[in-house]
Amino acid sequence: MFDSVRTVYWEAGQVCMIDQRILPERFEIARFETYPAVADAIRVMVVRGAPAIGAAAAYGMALAGYNSPAKDLPTLLTDLNVAADVLRRSRPTAVNLFWAIDRMLKHAAALAAHPTATPDSLRAALLAEAERIADEDVAINRRMGAHGAALVPDGATVIHHCNTGSLATVQWGTALGVVRSAHATGKRIHVLVDETRPRLQGARLTSWELKHLGIPHTIIADGASGHYMRRRGVDLCLVGADRIAANGDTANKIGTYNLALVARAHGVPFYVVAPWSTIDLSLAHGDLIEIEERSPDEVTSLAGVRIAPEGVAAGNPAFDVTPNHYITAIVTEYGVIRPPFVVNLARLAEQIGRGGQPS
Repeated sequence: MFDSVRTVYWEAGQVCMIDQRILPERFEIARFETYPAVADAIRVMVVRGAPAIGAAAAYGMALAGYNSPAKDLPTLLTDLNVAADVLRRSRPTAVNLFWAIDRMLKHAAALAAHPTATPDSLRAALLAEAERIADEDVAINRRMGAHGAALVPDGATVIHHCNTGSLATVQWGTALGVVRSAHATGKRIHVLVDETRPRLQGARLTSWELKHLGIPHTIIADGASGHYMRRRGVDLCLVGADRIAANGDTANKIGTYNLALVARAHGVPFYVVAPWSTIDLSLAHGDLIEIEERSPDEVTSLAGVRIAPEGVAAGNPAFDVTPNHYITAIVTEYGVIRPPFVVNLARLAEQIGRGGQPS
């Protein structure tokens, strides 16, 4: 069943998602018929991972158009902007969410300006654009995987944090996609999978993916990375990203910063793997990235069972920011970007803007 179904897709007027809250115990498809329901699914993490969230938001916008009773283009555009506001409020950190919504709105506005446009033609075009975003994500992930696989030596031991595989994208994966691509070329790899408290995306989701892919791995406690680097030997760390600032500072799942510090202390390369849509050049540095605070219940309880004393306070930032000087390189669909990131990200953006092929 794994990898035969996309993480998020459209079917018969519904947005469908693999429900990641109940893996690995059960594999189920959740179906949503309204854009507020899609927004709530993003908020409660039925779907998660920056690229998958972006695709889900795009399908949510298509669903808003599909369900709108508008008889004219101005009213339909108004309905789409209302939906965009609701979807934007679902989760604040992953820039792909906002990128996908803005892309859908721009596409709608451009098409509505065409003299032959009708509400129905615009609805069809919105769905086609959402499908295009999903298809592009799969292709981008495969390109990133190929670029990143070249950084993985044969016989490598890799530490991976959170989940960045097919479940975090439409299909294939970002950082875990690199592992997958390297494995596909015949490289022998062993993955140390951070459990990733408090929601255990590593233990629940990454291990589930690696098991189905037949890639050897061992789940470790988040705090065990230093022990493994010092006593067992680790060749590289691979992580994803939810937002990357113009200077290369990277927001990712909480615990990523700690892992980067330990990697630097032991001379282990630390690679961030993310699509270009995750890079936010409007933010000069990582301290400007909004960090989502989630319910303290995620920290004080485990699988619905309270593990902390009643009445105690708990902090639950969903992400942290790794400063750029701890990052060895950033892998995108355009290749491997190395420091100085503030220079090389800007240079790459200029080349992409000109429509040229980055060198």
